[in-house]
Amino acid sequence: MIVMKFGGSSVANAERIKHVASIIQAYKNERPLVVLSAMGDTTDHLLEAADMAVKGKVDIEKVEKLHLDTARELGVDVPAIQELLGELKTLLTGISMLHELSRRSRDYLVSFGERMSVRMMSAYLTGQGTPAKFYDAWDVGFVSDSNFMNAELLDEVWKNIPEKLSAYKSGKQQEIPIVTGFIAKDKNGVITTLGRGGSDLSATMLGAALGADEIQTWKDVDGILTTDPRVVKEARPVPEVTYEEAQELAMFGAQVLHPRSMIPCRRSGTPVRVKNSYNIKSPGSVILEKHTGATPRVTAITSVKNVTLIDIQSNRMFGAAGFLAHIFNQFLKWNISIDVIATSEVSVSLTVNTKADLSGLVADLSQAADVKVSKEKAIVTVICDASHSSSILADAFTALTNEGINVQMISQGASKVNISMLVDAEQTNNVVQILHSALFK
Repeated sequence: MIVMKFGGSSVANAERIKHVASIIQAYKNERPLVVLSAMGDTTDHLLEAADMAVKGKVDIEKVEKLHLDTARELGVDVPAIQELLGELKTLLTGISMLHELSRRSRDYLVSFGERMSVRMMSAYLTGQGTPAKFYDAWDVGFVSDSNFMNAELLDEVWKNIPEKLSAYKSGKQQEIPIVTGFIAKDKNGVITTLGRGGSDLSATMLGAALGADEIQTWKDVDGILTTDPRVVKEARPVPEVTYEEAQELAMFGAQVLHPRSMIPCRRSGTPVRVKNSYNIKSPGSVILEKHTGATPRVTAITSVKNVTLIDIQSNRMFGAAGFLAHIFNQFLKWNISIDVIATSEVSVSLTVNTKADLSGLVADLSQAADVKVSKEKAIVTVICDASHSSSILADAFTALTNEGINVQMISQGASKVNISMLVDAEQTNNVVQILHSALFK
């Protein structure tokens, strides 16, 4: 048994749905369970409709047209979608009367995208002679807390999912389950969304709880690559990475599974394979607990822009422990996450996302330290076996020195699988190209 997850771009229109259906059919002997996102830009269109409703106008034309036109092109009749469109219109009417969109109502609103997507796919597959059955996530046991827009699944899902899908797991049910990603219900039966990486989390939770042989997430590249192919045309697929390496890649800009979605498969040891929906014969990249062979010196290089550097120098008689405690308490107070950090006894250099409002934080820090803020920076991260850090850094800095590039900060992660460097944002692509040439010979 395998779990197959397809994102919104994979099911954006009738043509893409037909293609995904053909992939599902190609794997039907492996007893797939399918997780789908909303079609294309549906979530954006739903939020746009909500904004209009708050202002008093109810309009579902974009959402309605996409789904009814797609059904017509696929040659399927999906009454359940008509029902959902009617329910959506009723919800928007309520929002227009209240002139307000709460977090709870927002989760209810965006759920329509995934719910219509699975109904469309199951109808098309069944019409093509491959019996399928749609499920909303709560039908297969997804229960979350009530933290709307960023809900967490409760531990009971580990027990619920095998019970709800026992007929399919045992082979008694032949219809392929097509399940909504991204959504759940809380204990009160209210719809919630799982936040960033929610669809990936839905897929890994299902695969882990069911003891699947493999979880597959389908994208538009041949798995995980050594770097962004738009930056380095010589980028090549990486056969395998560990869960830890994949988490670091995702944290530092690579389009891999969201780190929180790794938690269920790490707990169960279920491998995750990243596949190319345009090249289904490619083996892709597998994410597992440990490398099956020798650990590669360097696995991949990734980068993230929109980074701000904050240099903090103590101007009081703090001890090292007191100084660091004061610094981190201010970040906690202002709910600002730190990406990369380097410290000495009386100074700290760290990076944060440029989008964060730093005015209050900087004012508080300035009461006990000299603070310098530098924007337009980028983090370039080498995912590697840090036991070879000396040779990796020697090769990296030799190459960068030869090109006249100065690294402004360096940090080796506690995970021992990454080395991060801070550079000017305008140098990012050049640095990635130089490092890729130096480290992948």
